[in-house]
Amino acid sequence: MSKLQQGTRDFIYEWTLNILILLFGTTTLVQAFIVPTPSMDTTVMVGDHLLVDKLAYAPSGPISKYLLPYTEPKRGDIIVFRYPVDIRQNFVKRVMGIPGDHIHILNKVVYVNGKPLQEPYAQHIFPNLEPYRDTFPAEPSGPVMDPGKKMLEENVQNGELVVPPGNYFAMGDNRDNSLDSRYWGFVPRDYIIGKPVFIFWSYDAPTEDWVGTGGGHYLDLIQNFIGKTRWNRTLKLVRGVAIP
Repeated sequence: MSKLQQGTRDFIYEWTLNILILLFGTTTLVQAFIVPTPSMDTTVMVGDHLLVDKLAYAPSGPISKYLLPYTEPKRGDIIVFRYPVDIRQNFVKRVMGIPGDHIHILNKVVYVNGKPLQEPYAQHIFPNLEPYRDTFPAEPSGPVMDPGKKMLEENVQNGELVVPPGNYFAMGDNRDNSLDSRYWGFVPRDYIIGKPVFIFWSYDAPTEDWVGTGGGHYLDLIQNFIGKTRWNRTLKLVRGVAIP
């Protein structure tokens, strides 16, 4: 091997190693996240492996705020956050309300500050209407947890939910099958981890495989890696949609 070939190989090796360390060797800048449930179908799907930008919403320092594009979460952003009921779990949802917003849902249509939203990303898989799920806020029914009940008791004005300072209202795009802020309350700002950037791998396996600990999932991966990998989703960008 010539010196030129050796130098080229070393250069490629070093930069590949640096990139891998940057992307996967630290949790300061980015974090990998597996989507285990269908609550965001079809924006992100069960088995999508996301790379999450942890700097997007990080609090800015006196110098770093001029160097890095820190932002506050906006309506329509897709976020990964600690589940308020159990912070050991991470959830992915869409921001539907920011501090000060007035929100209500009427017959599945979301209204923000009095305006009905056009939501091409949302899907409704059940044609029937449920009083609480599809007309909100209302008398709690279904799996409404204590933080959700407290939210309703303290933050409803004139039939609308008002998002308090330092909190966000998040919903899944799969509206009829999403355990979201309607049921467990607001997402505190400090619980937001970051913003998904792209899908680095997607594998077609059910929720039970991603949340379980059995060895069957690993056997399935070995046997069906090629056939069940969703190649059309690999490196697909995950983008929010601005909600005015």
